[in-house]
Amino acid sequence: MSKPFGFEKPLGMRDTLPLLYKTKDRLRRQMEQDINSWGYMYVETPALEYYDTVGTASSIEEQQLFKLLDQEGKTVVLRPDMTAPIARIAVSTLKEEAYPLRLAYDTSVFRAQQREGGRPAEFEQVGVELIGDGSISADAEVISLMVHVLKTAGLRDFKVAVGHVGYVNKLLSEIAGNEERAAQLRRFLFEKNYVGFRKYAEELGLTTNDRSRLTTLLELRGDSRKISEASKLIKGLEGRKMLDDLGRLADLLEDYGVGEHVQIDFTLVSHMDYYTGIVFEGVNGNIGFPLASGGRYDELLGRFGRPAPATGFGVFFDRLVEAIGTKDEKEASCCILYTPDRRKEAMMKASTKRSKGESVVLQELVGVPDVDPFTERFSEVLYFLGKGAER
Repeated sequence: MSKPFGFEKPLGMRDTLPLLYKTKDRLRRQMEQDINSWGYMYVETPALEYYDTVGTASSIEEQQLFKLLDQEGKTVVLRPDMTAPIARIAVSTLKEEAYPLRLAYDTSVFRAQQREGGRPAEFEQVGVELIGDGSISADAEVISLMVHVLKTAGLRDFKVAVGHVGYVNKLLSEIAGNEERAAQLRRFLFEKNYVGFRKYAEELGLTTNDRSRLTTLLELRGDSRKISEASKLIKGLEGRKMLDDLGRLADLLEDYGVGEHVQIDFTLVSHMDYYTGIVFEGVNGNIGFPLASGGRYDELLGRFGRPAPATGFGVFFDRLVEAIGTKDEKEASCCILYTPDRRKEAMMKASTKRSKGESVVLQELVGVPDVDPFTERFSEVLYFLGKGAER
């Protein structure tokens, strides 16, 4: 194995340079204020978690986990998501708190990538978890908050696709006849490989009616009228009850004033196997991946010993920044250049401006090799040179 170059980073890791950092910091503060205004409280969890608890509960594929051994020989992982760690908090350190809990986070998660993938192995997520409320109102709240957060960040052209993984699972089980076939059909849906889905449906030896039910599922994307069309495909009462819930959700989202951003999509499934009901993802035409996603996970907390319903979302922060774009922001609002005999005047000026909340760089002239390209970074440049007046 060759030794890495001095400037080389581990696979999937990225640097954040000043302009991008400033953009991300501004967006982060705006989103935090929005999330706080809805009554969510921020928490932090450790970067390292035990594999046997959070690692196995996270539903991230085994090969994507960063595994290490601690000093006691126990396997730990770099946290691959935030839903499982927050579930751990809810059933342990917050176990005496009354439900519902409204928790939020802003942190990095880690997932190993294949060399040819070109995707980050460390990426930031901003999100919320609403724990202990099993009502459709809770689903409507987190979806509406997600829409508000995306708009607060400056995103305008986006849609939130909303589906019901419970309904899809029931329908596929009814038609496919066993879990192995249903799982393969789900995988095609997750990969959005609709050609593969249709081809596999043809190979299953189904009746003409059942093949038609599967292919019709692919067409159930649009406004809330698709819910009534979906009811014609499923036979069980439980599946129809799920559709009633989805219909009530659509009405609530209209009441929240976010209906224009929402569309029904019964092809929407997730690779996270802990999702049990409503699922959703935010998409933008400029980015090939979802900007945000979430859903209901009523069984996850039971894995930690305290069953409770829950729902939440996570924003893929780096993708969101890419969709919005970075602004041509100056490094600081002002730069003061000075020579030694004017140092005190320059320092007093910098102190006055900083006391007013301005960002100021105080720079002795002798330390600048080329003044013109250096001063282009700033919106204001003041000079305290020699014996002359400030200019």
